[in-house]
Amino acid sequence: MPDSAALDSTSQSYQTIEVHRLAGALGAEVGGVDLSKPLSDETFDELHRAFLENQVIYFRDQDLTPEQYVAFANRWGDIHLHPFNKPLDGHPEIIEMTKRETDTFAHGARWHTDQMYTPQPAKATMLYGREIPPAGGDTMFSNLYLGYEALSDGMKEMLGKLKAVNNGDSKKHATGMTRAERAAAGTGQIAQRDPGEINIQTITSHPIIRTHPETGRKAIYVGSHSERFDGMTDEESDPIIKYLMEHTHRPEFTCRMRWDVGTLVFWDNRCCQHCAINDYNGQRRRVQKITISGDAPF
Repeated sequence: MPDSAALDSTSQSYQTIEVHRLAGALGAEVGGVDLSKPLSDETFDELHRAFLENQVIYFRDQDLTPEQYVAFANRWGDIHLHPFNKPLDGHPEIIEMTKRETDTFAHGARWHTDQMYTPQPAKATMLYGREIPPAGGDTMFSNLYLGYEALSDGMKEMLGKLKAVNNGDSKKHATGMTRAERAAAGTGQIAQRDPGEINIQTITSHPIIRTHPETGRKAIYVGSHSERFDGMTDEESDPIIKYLMEHTHRPEFTCRMRWDVGTLVFWDNRCCQHCAINDYNGQRRRVQKITISGDAPF
């Protein structure tokens, strides 16, 4: 893990943006950039480097129209259209998530990485805060590089041979219900696509240890969609998957980001997990999500 001197040095090595680390494990606030305006290639290159170095970057006080939000997302790659969630009217790239004052369930309130159940999971995700409670509703992130590096050599060797079966519509969800059952019960805050629109593979196996295609670093690739190991039973798989989930959330591997209206956060699904903290019942929270298409883990 980098020491504080190294972090300070990294923060000073940018020319067009300001980068301030949030925690020792991962995360950084980026200043000096207005995302509503077109970015120069030099600025984008520095944002890309900050993204790879910190896994999670976020921007405060951004005032974006949907069109400007989509334009910024397009700089990072093709936009992934969510297979289950209905998009914002007029903006197929954007998913809106609202927790109302009467809701108790919060979307994303378990540790996961997005779209693990698809053959080519999302490379990255961005969220933009539209309505934020006065307190609560923070998002936590964990660094899966550090989780891998802390494993014993024996565990690394064993896991390196395994694939996890990831299910996007599993009854192993915290509610014990499928997506359709959750929607019917009114436990979600995202409009769902009509069943006839959904035509994707929702169960996919991926290596439990994946190599980041840009940095070359290895990371544990596990999340709440991981049901079992390929070729193994649930009973055989559960103890190891439970251990890995608890291991990857050790405090020294995590950071916690506080939201404000106008905050935009952008994270790398290939090397970190995230969890929305559900501690603001009785308050309203509305955020807008865009995911960037990725490639097959290896």
